[in-house]
Amino acid sequence: MNSPSPTSLLGLDFQELSKIAQEHSQPEYRARQLFHAIYPQRISSIDSISTLPIQFRASLRQRGLEIGEPGIEKKFESVDGTIRYLIRLNDGETVETVWMPEGDGGETGDGSDAAEHDWDRATICVSSQVGCAVNCQFCLTALLGIKRNLSAGEIIGQVTAVLNDRKVDLERQRVNIVFMGMGEPFLNYHNFMKAVRLLVEGVGFPESRMTVSTSGIIPGLERFAEEPVRPKLAISLNAPNDEVRAQVMPINRKWDLEKLMHAARQFPLHNRERITFEYVLLRGVNDAPEHARQVVELVRGIRCKINLIALNPGPGLAFQMPEQQRVEDFQRLLTSAGIPAFVRRPRGRDIYAACGQLKRTLG
Repeated sequence: MNSPSPTSLLGLDFQELSKIAQEHSQPEYRARQLFHAIYPQRISSIDSISTLPIQFRASLRQRGLEIGEPGIEKKFESVDGTIRYLIRLNDGETVETVWMPEGDGGETGDGSDAAEHDWDRATICVSSQVGCAVNCQFCLTALLGIKRNLSAGEIIGQVTAVLNDRKVDLERQRVNIVFMGMGEPFLNYHNFMKAVRLLVEGVGFPESRMTVSTSGIIPGLERFAEEPVRPKLAISLNAPNDEVRAQVMPINRKWDLEKLMHAARQFPLHNRERITFEYVLLRGVNDAPEHARQVVELVRGIRCKINLIALNPGPGLAFQMPEQQRVEDFQRLLTSAGIPAFVRRPRGRDIYAACGQLKRTLG
């Protein structure tokens, strides 16, 4: 299940690049040039790094090294401006990454390409594994099973490929990253966190503009709590009690709600930071008023907010979308108890790009 051995420079940190420069009898400043070209400049070809001597570039290629940014196999554009990218990795496997623009120009209305900069802000939804092992019953990705972990470079490469495709200038434009695509980031912890550090130190994303979602991998949560640099935390809750959660999220049989909520209460939050609990509403399963009241008691005392997500439908799923009135009633019960609750607007549902719909489809 591990990611392939590295032949790519993307995903290597400065120390690793310095070792490569040293092996090629190059001074250390060449490693700095290499780092700057790969990350802040987002150059995707060794031949295009004009600051490096031609001989050094040729030597890197002879050794079988390349930048290694994954390729965009296909793009699917939604009427709301969302783009689902099918990303092909170097070993032929594929993952999906989603671009979600917001603002006046974010919605084209006709499925055509919006101008690259016709948006106020945007979010990139990034995958961490090929497939997923967690097997949430309301998620199309679960039907794929698990293929392997992504390397740090493959995680970063999704971001840089989309940024380059959309011609984004990070110094002028606001982009957020959510690690909420295919896979469970905390089951690929080392590569996920290495990617986070390089996105911060190299590409130029503040950690405050990143959020990671976990199904509740307790050892990962405990490690994550100790990280000096980390994204904001979202926990996929989806149920008010163990009986319902074990039905829709088998992971609950290993780490139940008592363990999960204890870890959430112990999690050290920065000033003004809140844990986000994500709650996918399933008709007749977890969307009743009594469920909302149980959720209130479950999160009591935790500085949090709750994102409510009406199930995004798809073939092979055994659940149905809730009625809109049930969604509104659920939200009202939470907010009346003093819990910030928001109904997340689905993005890209028509192209299978919405939450829980990613399945490596070609159409």
